[in-house]
Amino acid sequence: MEGSFQLTLQMVIAVFAGISAQVIAEYFKVPSIVFLLSFGVLLGPDGVGLLHPQQLGVGLEVIVALSVAVILFEGGLSLDLRDLGKVSGSLRNLVTLGTLITLLGGGMAAHWLGEFPWQIAFLYASLVVVTGPTVIGPLLKQVKVDRRVATILEGEGVLIDPVGAILAVVVLDTILNSDATPLAAIIGLSLRLGIGGIIGGVGGWLLGLFIKRANFISEDLKNLVVLAGMWGLFGLAQMIRSESGLMATVVAGIVVGASSLPEERLLRRFKGQLTVLGVSVLFVLLSADLSIASVVALGWGSVFTVLALMFLVRPFSVSLCTWTSELNWRQKLFLSWIAPRGIVSASVASLFAILLTQRGINGGDSIKAIVFLTIIMTVFLQGLTAGWVAKWLKINPQENATGAVIIGCNPLSRLIARLFQERGESVVLIDTDAEAVKKAQEENLRVFQSSGLDIDVLEEAGIESVGTFLAMTKNGEVNLVLAQRAVEEFAPPRVLAVFPRDPQTNSTNNKTKVNQAFIPQLSIKSWNQYISDGQVKLGKTTLREPGLEFQRSHLQALIRSGELVPLLIERDESLQVAGANENWQAGDEIIYVLHDPRPKLLKRLSGGTSSSRLEIEKLPEVEEIPISVPVGEAAVVESS
Repeated sequence: MEGSFQLTLQMVIAVFAGISAQVIAEYFKVPSIVFLLSFGVLLGPDGVGLLHPQQLGVGLEVIVALSVAVILFEGGLSLDLRDLGKVSGSLRNLVTLGTLITLLGGGMAAHWLGEFPWQIAFLYASLVVVTGPTVIGPLLKQVKVDRRVATILEGEGVLIDPVGAILAVVVLDTILNSDATPLAAIIGLSLRLGIGGIIGGVGGWLLGLFIKRANFISEDLKNLVVLAGMWGLFGLAQMIRSESGLMATVVAGIVVGASSLPEERLLRRFKGQLTVLGVSVLFVLLSADLSIASVVALGWGSVFTVLALMFLVRPFSVSLCTWTSELNWRQKLFLSWIAPRGIVSASVASLFAILLTQRGINGGDSIKAIVFLTIIMTVFLQGLTAGWVAKWLKINPQENATGAVIIGCNPLSRLIARLFQERGESVVLIDTDAEAVKKAQEENLRVFQSSGLDIDVLEEAGIESVGTFLAMTKNGEVNLVLAQRAVEEFAPPRVLAVFPRDPQTNSTNNKTKVNQAFIPQLSIKSWNQYISDGQVKLGKTTLREPGLEFQRSHLQALIRSGELVPLLIERDESLQVAGANENWQAGDEIIYVLHDPRPKLLKRLSGGTSSSRLEIEKLPEVEEIPISVPVGEAAVVESS
């Protein structure tokens, strides 16, 4: 009973510490592995001594194996085959040629600089050919970079993990069986990759087919079915050929992700949560089992080995693997800098240390120590500086992005599109209504007749390079879904939608970065009718520092009265869609529509005549109106 309580306590401490580290990392916007490693060492025998992973015995290996399987499956599930196709050449080279370069370069650096025997040096190199998808994923969420660069880093992190892990097993087998020939090693590597790929591909297809057709199963149970099926494929591959299970899980994840499951979003969320839990527990446990004395004993030679891996081997590998690609030197330099190692390196190194010790071969503790040193140095140096490097290299095309993609082709959205167009910014409209699309074409607006959920159409519309995504169909709930999808797939700098919820109480808003556009409870139907009837006045005004608060209050009063809707803000020479909870600043130029029941003011906005194309600068009714004038008039009307 005492023993089981100790094991339970160890797992409770590991889970609590791991999730706490994730929360702290989320708050400070840094890679979570920084705090996971710190907490593990602090709680381990070299720290306060609360956590002793060796008490788990064989259970630790089981936890490592099953958790890594979930992590790799989730990585494969998240890969977008369309994006991979655009960078397939560079990615293929990094996973194949890049692996070989890292193996040879890392092995030579470990032997000549770290003074490791050749066998141990190449075993170390085989363990660090992998990058860390569990580190790169959160890193790219915080540091927005060019989509092609992000795709290469994500794809490399997921695809190279099973290749690297299997390569490390082959190298270990060669060390343990000194009579093994190079041909046998190549055959062993090929068999593991082939068996894992076949089992993962067939199993993933069957799993996706079952989930599609099993309508009698609830969505929550389907998530668990996928989890059980994934672990089943992992176990089957491991039974047929050891270490082929990792490849099976990655391929199964890719196949399931490409199956277009109706529940794919819920499945990704569920697997993502399991991945966070697995990574948190594993890193805390493995780092708690790390001996600080063994890391210190490595000396400066090992530090120079890791630096050579970062500053010589990685840049050379990226340069060679992307030689014929369309990537520019800035993108290649960023790829050269970002290669943090993660959980697969740590977990496999921990298992190898145990195996080498059991076989009586020296170097097990040293292998684990230098691998963790590599993880620590790459995560701290590369992970913490990634944002600065990306900003310095200017590889984020959305940093100063302009223009907009607007879903909905109603009169109000066409008016906004013309405002963008008149200022020389690109704008694209998307709608399924053929008649609305025709009207937009008559106004010389670029428009697609399609659904706002069509990823290919969004890409063709240029969503990857615009500054604003705006969903403003007549259905508010649909707008929110469209905006959330845009955030998940493309993450534009500004995502807004017209939806019937108060932004102050909408928790989804903050989490998914979807902002409510214009004003709360905007009736698109009413304003479209106003525009069609010529009952609106288009104006603009600039807020000034003297009397700013007074101007703000009068502007908000007019907005609350329902007579005025701020459409756009020109701020810092950039045109932006106004948000419902906008913080008006001095110098903002606000472009708005004002409801005026007099029908003769702006009839040409309705588009009802052949000569009614909107040319803002030529409309006599459109002029810069001081904010005090419309507010004063509204106040008089309201008071009367």
